[in-house]
Amino acid sequence: MTEAPATREHPWPVALLSGKLKEYLDRLGTVWVEGEITQWGVSGGNVYGKLKDLDADATISFTMWSSVKARLGEEFKQGDHAILLVKPSWWVKGGSLSMQVYDMKHVGLGDLLERLERLRSQLAAEGLFDQGRKKRLPFLPAVVGLVTARDSDAEQDVLRNARLRWPAVEFRTAYASVQGDRTAPEVVNAIRRLDADPEVEVIIVARGGGDFQNLLGFSDERVVRAAAAASTPIVSAIGHEADRPLLDEVADLRASTPTDAAKRVVPDVAEELVRVEQVRARLGMRLSSILGREIDRIGHLRARPVLADTGWIVDRRAEELTRWVARGAELVERCIEKQSGRVGELRGHLRALSPQATLDRGYAIVQGDDGHVLRGPDGAPEGARLTLTLAEGALGAVSTGAIVRTAPGAAGSGTRAAE
Repeated sequence: MTEAPATREHPWPVALLSGKLKEYLDRLGTVWVEGEITQWGVSGGNVYGKLKDLDADATISFTMWSSVKARLGEEFKQGDHAILLVKPSWWVKGGSLSMQVYDMKHVGLGDLLERLERLRSQLAAEGLFDQGRKKRLPFLPAVVGLVTARDSDAEQDVLRNARLRWPAVEFRTAYASVQGDRTAPEVVNAIRRLDADPEVEVIIVARGGGDFQNLLGFSDERVVRAAAAASTPIVSAIGHEADRPLLDEVADLRASTPTDAAKRVVPDVAEELVRVEQVRARLGMRLSSILGREIDRIGHLRARPVLADTGWIVDRRAEELTRWVARGAELVERCIEKQSGRVGELRGHLRALSPQATLDRGYAIVQGDDGHVLRGPDGAPEGARLTLTLAEGALGAVSTGAIVRTAPGAAGSGTRAAE
């Protein structure tokens, strides 16, 4: 029975339309199609993926049952260039169209993957992926830059998780397209704008999950070089754990997801407070231990006899001090006695050599008028005034000239020549 044409007054039920589409598509045969595998996921043994045209912006979804996958003699992955034997399949209940795969063969390394591998090798040879050039992230950034799509889940994930960990953190967001041809230039401009902001201490480039094709913008050479040239540390949070665009290689830190980026960049205030309390407790225990040990040392020192009763120092040394004082007095007396005898001897020698001793024996010292001591009669001619120094005084005299003496017994002995 043929259904009446659908009209405004008599529309078809959804099930009728969906059934007709299935009947029509089931009459179509299989066809070989060539393209790039941009998505390859396995669930319950079945494969769900996407195939992209190499020369045009066209993509189809495909499904391959586990029984077909088991018959394949080759292994496939995202980025492979392959040909697939497919047949259109309409899912009536869900209202979706997919291509059922009956066979698959490799054609060669996909153009996209091959181009990315060449770029990866070139940038690695330039040293852009070296660990030595990667910058350390600040412990607690006051301002965090964020490059992401406007009103995206990635933006909300980063902001929410960062502020849950550290409510005072501030964000500067530079919106950019994260899919399509505009991705590379807009992401480059956003990175440069945030890098020029002196208050931004770290930049997060975030995007939610997607297939291989959707993440190609973050493997663009312009994006990679802009990230490498930035003086601000870059955190790459693109897709999920399995996704790894070239931006991940050059970034200073790779986060598996935007949520992970927020946790890696901003410390948890609760954890830090607990850590501070733990440090304070350890410091307190350490200080108490040191003080207790020093108090015990002082107690031990004070308990020693030398400090408990200081009188022993005087008592122990008193006898020795008395002995040394007596010894000192004896030595001093002996020294004085010895030196007194020496002084007496010197006094006797001095007296013996003194002119006064000569005078005491009856001699006199004769001095001329000029005070010089006379040694012969020539120095005192007749009439010269003389001074005679005796033992007990001095006399004045006048010379009568020289006296001529004769030998005893001779004639004229004692004749005076002068008086």
